[in-house]
Formats: sequence, C-alpha cells, structure tokens
Amino acid sequence: MTEPPRFNSTLPVRRIRSFVRREGRLTSAQERALQTLWPRYGLPTDRPLDPGAFFPRPAPLILEIGFGNGESLVEMASRFPEFNYLGVEVHRPGVGHLLLRLAQLGLENVRVSCADAVDFLSDLAAETCQRINIFFPDPWPKKRHHKRRLIQPPFVALLASRLQPGGILHVATDWPDYAHHIQCILSQYPALQAIDPQALIPPRPLTKYEQRGRRLGHPIQDLAYRKDSSKGASAL
Repeated sequence: MTEPPRFNSTLPVRRIRSFVRREGRLTSAQERALQTLWPRYGLPTDRPLDPGAFFPRPAPLILEIGFGNGESLVEMASRFPEFNYLGVEVHRPGVGHLLLRLAQLGLENVRVSCADAVDFLSDLAAETCQRINIFFPDPWPKKRHHKRRLIQPPFVALLASRLQPGGILHVATDWPDYAHHIQCILSQYPALQAIDPQALIPPRPLTKYEQRGRRLGHPIQDLAYRKDSSKGASAL
C-alpha cells in the first residue's frame, strides 16, 4: 500500500520556502485517513505527472494550491461536479481532513497531492490546468520576510506554463500590501491579462478563514488573470 510522502527535515535547503511546517498533531482519524484513503485519492510522484490519468472521467482540471483543510475544494467539487479538482497542500493534518471529507461525501472528482507546490508544479505536465486557485497564501507581512511570499516572478512563470491557453489564475488575499505585490508582479507578464474575478465559474467559496477576516475588518481582494495564447511563450 502506498503512503503519502513524509518530509525529511535533514535534507539541505535548496531555496527560500514560502511556508513553515507548523502542522500541529494529527488526529487519529486523520492518521487513519492518510493510511487508508491515500491510495484512493492521493497522486503518485511520477515525472512528468499526468493527473488526468487518475480521474474516473476526463474533465477540465482546476488546481488549488495550499488548500488548508480543503473547505473550498470540497464545496466547489460538490457544487460543480463537471470539473476535476486537484489539491496540493504541504501540511498533513489538512490533507488528512480533506481525505475524510472526500470519503464522507463520496466525491470522486478530487485528487490530492501532499507536496511543496514548486516541486509539484515542476513535475506537472505543461498546459494541464484550466484554472489554478491560490486562496489566502501566507502574506509574510514583515518586510524582511517578503522574499518568502509564494507569488514571485519565477513561480508565476511556472504557474503560467501549467495553464492551458485561455486558462485562469485566481489569487485571493486579505492583506492589501500583498495584493499590491501580486499586481506588480503579474503586470510583468503580458500573456496574463487581468479579468473580472466575479465572473468566474465556479466562484470562490466563502471560507471560515475569510469570514473571520471580514469580522476583523480585513479587506478581501480577488485577483484573476487569463492566459492569452496569442502573446506567445516569450511573454511569460
């Protein structure tokens, strides 16, 4: 039986990470889910990775990077079953929680990877995704930590290469400075054209994290960009 990957903290650091593994303790139910449900929902580490081979039927693919506990992923997959969904998350408790929800609801249009998003995207076949969602990534608010922010030029180029022509990149944040940072970086890519996020189907679900942010007065900003194939690869 295959198991989800475990991270080796003794490996040398090769790049600045956009995350810190503050996982907390796995519950017994999450631990069982990682052991028993991973063969059903988990993706292997083949290179290059073709996720379409692991879904029951072909459908447009939506990738969510950093899904937390999978709340938005489950809601979208339940409400819009005409899509396939792929979630990537580095924290094992969140992965375990999502696996439990998928099994409880009997959802078969979701697959999961427990991996660093950069490593995962590097292994993912080009032009695989119709849409990539990144909802509320860590804003790393202190200036000295801005280099850890996930949305950086090399990562955006990698994201764009995995989008199909006409595909959508959708980022949401409740940190105004990060929103400005994202807009500045995305403006460097002529092939990624800003569009109205309110028109996206499926829409972004309202999560508990967002509800808490609104109660605290945090402004929520959605940013969406469409890949324009007419610009050519050089525009990325």
